Amino acid sequence: MRVFTYHKSVLPSGLRVVTEEIPHVRSVSIGIWMGVGSRHETDDQAGISHFIEHLLFKGTEKRSAREVAETMDAIGGHLNAFTGKEYTCYYAKVLDEHFDTAVDLLSDLVLHAKLDPADVEKERNVILEEIMMYEDSPEELSHDMFAQAIWPGSSLGRPIQGSVDTVQKITPYNIQGFYRQHYLPGNTVIAVSGNVSHERVVEEVARRFPEGNGLGHEGGSAALDQVIKASPQNVLREKDIEQVHICIGAEGLSLRDERLYELHLLNNILGGGTSSRLFQEVREERGLAYSVYAFNSSYRDAGMVAVYLASGPGTVGEALEVVRKELSRFPQEGVKPEELARCKDQVKAGLLLSLENTSSRMTHLGKGELLKGEILSPDEIIDRVERVTEEDIVALAAEMWDEGRLGLAAVGPIGKAAADLTLEGRNGKTV
Repeated sequence: MRVFTYHKSVLPSGLRVVTEEIPHVRSVSIGIWMGVGSRHETDDQAGISHFIEHLLFKGTEKRSAREVAETMDAIGGHLNAFTGKEYTCYYAKVLDEHFDTAVDLLSDLVLHAKLDPADVEKERNVILEEIMMYEDSPEELSHDMFAQAIWPGSSLGRPIQGSVDTVQKITPYNIQGFYRQHYLPGNTVIAVSGNVSHERVVEEVARRFPEGNGLGHEGGSAALDQVIKASPQNVLREKDIEQVHICIGAEGLSLRDERLYELHLLNNILGGGTSSRLFQEVREERGLAYSVYAFNSSYRDAGMVAVYLASGPGTVGEALEVVRKELSRFPQEGVKPEELARCKDQVKAGLLLSLENTSSRMTHLGKGELLKGEILSPDEIIDRVERVTEEDIVALAAEMWDEGRLGLAAVGPIGKAAADLTLEGRNGKTV
């Protein structure tokens, strides 16, 4: 058994601290995880969580934006943030000797951001450029469109960064109100992994995050919106590019579903690498696409599973048909023992390699505590993977890839191929 020991403390304010001490490394990764993301926004607020993430780096009451950057550069560390659908994370990775500096800087950003109206206007333009950058990335665009195809009308189906229209309408007043509503101690997890003790982390966090300072005083966590039941659609978008980018799939599994490890293995067998069924059939045998893979996204109480592929307008219809046939015959063909063994080894290797650095381990701690309320050790995860049987995967495939559950999103030179890029019996929508 590999040693994996994490510690958790809950401060009087409700703020949670989870740590893993790794004495044999020289780095420390610190993440401040806020339980709020694009899913918690109303239609008019779409993109505001991501907007706030940007603004927190524009300066605090005691540091300018330049001083924030210089503080981290001076110690050779890395500072960044990202926004998801159910969380926002501000993180740093530094040498262990600079742990105090990193905590001081991160806490200053989260607690004392200026949220200056002038900065709102400047950063608005940056975010609009970012949205246009996504528009120029058809693979990512097809993924966003697929979420919309599965959960039409739900905040879970909207892009994290919002739209040009919603971002242009967000005001400094909106931002300050959203920050006060959701940046709460009870909605915060501080995760730390590396060469630092739990006692020292708790002491520093308690000192930097005293009750009544910065974060609101209420406990609890941000409320989730009512997820609209999956209602798969065809969502198509004409775009003047060379290939048609497609996602076809269905409602998947939540983070709390015990079958999630079965789904990881199913996806790996279908489209998890160059030896997968879809890669071999679509690319190697028929030459219909350069890129084809299976993926899933899971949230607290919902999820989606899909296959992505990109092909030219003359071959995309055939490529999609091949994918659909592979999906439909999976339950009949079953899984060979050697195929399952190979995929288990791939999944286990991916897990263990992903935990080779303190940043990944910090993310494992933060997301586990914030989204699932549990943090599994690598050995516990491997044990769950090993327990999956061929029969488990076949049963899940029959459920997940039932033709009646499928939705589709496509972006590119649709043209006359549109009829081949829709699923019969599905409502169509052009975006």
